[in-house]
Amino acid sequence: MPLTIDIISDVVCPWCYIGKRRLEEALAQYAADHPDAPPPEIRWRPFQLNPGMPPEGMPRQEYIRRKFGPNGGANYRRVAQVGVEVGLEMDFDGIEQQPNSLAAHSLIDLAAPGEAQDRVVEAFFNAYFVDNLDLTRRANLVEVAVGAGLDRAAVEARLDDAGAIEEVRAADEEARGMGVEGVPFFIFNRRVALSGAHEPATMLDAIRQAEEAAAQ
Repeated sequence: MPLTIDIISDVVCPWCYIGKRRLEEALAQYAADHPDAPPPEIRWRPFQLNPGMPPEGMPRQEYIRRKFGPNGGANYRRVAQVGVEVGLEMDFDGIEQQPNSLAAHSLIDLAAPGEAQDRVVEAFFNAYFVDNLDLTRRANLVEVAVGAGLDRAAVEARLDDAGAIEEVRAADEEARGMGVEGVPFFIFNRRVALSGAHEPATMLDAIRQAEEAAAQ
């Protein structure tokens, strides 16, 4: 049976982007250690860092002041440094608008789990943290999703589907009901959970524990 990995994440969470890179490194090592193993089955699941964010979002600097205080921007210097260590050049100063992430999550959910979904997740992370696109703008959401391989008509229809947004909101609430308080949150083989953007070695240990538990 292939390894399964559920990743609870938010596209506006920089540690989730870092966690993605660290997981990729862990999985590269896993593949090297298990050359005959099938590719893992990965599914990205939604979470909102800011569930009370208005649909139109808010100016980034206002958001930082409200959440962290007048010197809140300093919190991101360490995050940026860790990002560089895993190959990410995140431009926090260039972000102008803090978005509500429900629409982006609904488009991620539109993609099939696996490589297709991973491409959409990567595209939204890059759009927000590297290109600093305003993810409150529908045109930007569409272009990011289509650029990652989704069908334009399907993307437009998904953004018009109020039920899809409510499904994302329900999935977010389900994660909180499971006890998830922060992201990224990884679940390996539905048996072993790991909270946070841990180093690849820690992720590999969690994978081994999950496989041992599944074998019992």
